[in-house]
Amino acid sequence: MDARVSELFDSGNGSHGGASNVKQANDYAVALKKACVKNKKISKARLSRNFKPNHNAPYLPPEAEEGNIEYKLKLVNPTQYRLEHLATQMKWRLQEGRGEAVYQIGVEDNGMLAGLSEEDLRTSLMTLHKLAEKVGADITILREQEVDYDSDVPRKIAEVLIRKVPDDQQFLDLRVAVLGNVDSGKSTLLGVLTQGELDNGRGRTRLNLFRHLHEIQTGRTSSISFEILGFNSKGEVVNYSESRTAEEICERASKMITFIDLAGHHKYLKTTIFGLTSYCPDFAMLVVSANTGIAGTTREHLGLAMALKVPIFIVISKVDLCTRATVERTVRQLERVLKQPGCNKVPMVVSSTDDAVAAAQQFAQSPSITPIFTLSSVSGESLDLLKVFFNIIPPLSNSKEQEELMQQLTEFQVDEIYTVPEVGTVVGGTLYSGICREGDHLVVGPTDSGHFNILTIGSIQRNRSGCRVLRAGQAATLALGSFDRSLLRKGMVMVSPEMDPTICWMFEAEIVLLFHAKTFHKGFQVTVHIGNVRQTATVEAVYGKDELRTGEKAVVLFKFIKHPEYLKVGAKVLFREGVTKGIGHVTKLQPKAHFRLSQSEDDEA
Repeated sequence: MDARVSELFDSGNGSHGGASNVKQANDYAVALKKACVKNKKISKARLSRNFKPNHNAPYLPPEAEEGNIEYKLKLVNPTQYRLEHLATQMKWRLQEGRGEAVYQIGVEDNGMLAGLSEEDLRTSLMTLHKLAEKVGADITILREQEVDYDSDVPRKIAEVLIRKVPDDQQFLDLRVAVLGNVDSGKSTLLGVLTQGELDNGRGRTRLNLFRHLHEIQTGRTSSISFEILGFNSKGEVVNYSESRTAEEICERASKMITFIDLAGHHKYLKTTIFGLTSYCPDFAMLVVSANTGIAGTTREHLGLAMALKVPIFIVISKVDLCTRATVERTVRQLERVLKQPGCNKVPMVVSSTDDAVAAAQQFAQSPSITPIFTLSSVSGESLDLLKVFFNIIPPLSNSKEQEELMQQLTEFQVDEIYTVPEVGTVVGGTLYSGICREGDHLVVGPTDSGHFNILTIGSIQRNRSGCRVLRAGQAATLALGSFDRSLLRKGMVMVSPEMDPTICWMFEAEIVLLFHAKTFHKGFQVTVHIGNVRQTATVEAVYGKDELRTGEKAVVLFKFIKHPEYLKVGAKVLFREGVTKGIGHVTKLQPKAHFRLSQSEDDEA
């Protein structure tokens, strides 16, 4: 990570212009932008697979063997054998996209946008519909685009989303962390999206999201809450406007967006960091108020997301309160920050459905693209564009990576602990690897003395609905029955007994000091965030240097002050203390001991 990211964390710094680094955007962005420009005149004698186009012809990148994007020139009257082959191919693309695939019709395998006549396009779409029915999926035409060649017959390409419910009813679930300054409209926007009704301008829709009385009284989020937005196989929104319970939404949805609503106020920063590090969000949505622009913790939240390498997109809210000039000024302010050397992002303002479709695909393929939406939770302006974006955005991990994680031993990170009447102790968190089923025997720890305790999984719930099998990467709550809650704490892990987990008091990390008022040296105490671990640690040694200043790198030895933790080499480290902030990764563990059951568990064995 470039040390210049530290500029984002220094709240005293103003906005720097910075030269745009547009060259770092991938070819996909440039090609799709060319393809979307209508009435572009391109000389072309005739269209055929053997034709070698000139350099001005609009292109997409060549078709990849892996992934969920498939190019088809045309699908006109295929034979039965060809139909079977195409169905098998569609199943493969759906598997790669974990239940979703995008077909580009009228595009050759090398990426050239050849286009089809109106009749051939309709026939191809009908064939695609038959194929989708054959594999148990639905199709949604995202957009049709005219490719303007020098020919008498207009030619078009079509982009089609194909989605199915997986056979085991494990819907596609994406987690989106919601960041932004206090009073920027984060909770209100989530209320509008998930409840299906517009706000009254005084925050009525956000009341359903708050968990505590003081949040309702002040209107400020202080804890982490979760809200869900579903899409069915046809791409239609499924939320609480038509479904009474979360269980109904889960039953009707093929794709689920889980929003992690984080706190905007600076005094709740530790809660926000915990939400980003522990809940493993796929994407981050930075909400900026149009009338205040980049203020308060906005710059800091942007820096946190970038430091943790979470892909980020931006929503400018409250445009109904401002003039068009004010909104444009806020957009320009954001563009300057995104283009500065510490960020190196390519902002993309979304103003139409075509833009939303292109933004969703480019955003997932290129980390430099940053879509910007301007909307209102009161008037509903441009709200549909954000829904289109959520509907199309693909998962970052493919099925192969998912399978590899599922084949590893079970590891569940404990983020929340509850006591539920008539159920007993319940823990919430994310399954990092493996598979977890009802009745499985796991060990949980480490305790203050470094031991692990045996427990049995009771029932499992995902998004407030029952679930028998939990797979790697999914968040859920697990009922532990009569297990003593006092033996649990946030930051623990539940792992398979065969894993032989390593616990440690001390660890080494290679760090970059992002911001510090003075010098960073031995004896300094910081709050360390590593995954779901959050604990104060002391700097025991700074190797090769006596002290560190802002922007400098070093390998540092940390020691936890309260209890040992379960860590892994390579895990991301984020530490803070007042205005001091730094990032890095674990390079070496100094284990206290390997996996050991508590004395009472040994006696039982």
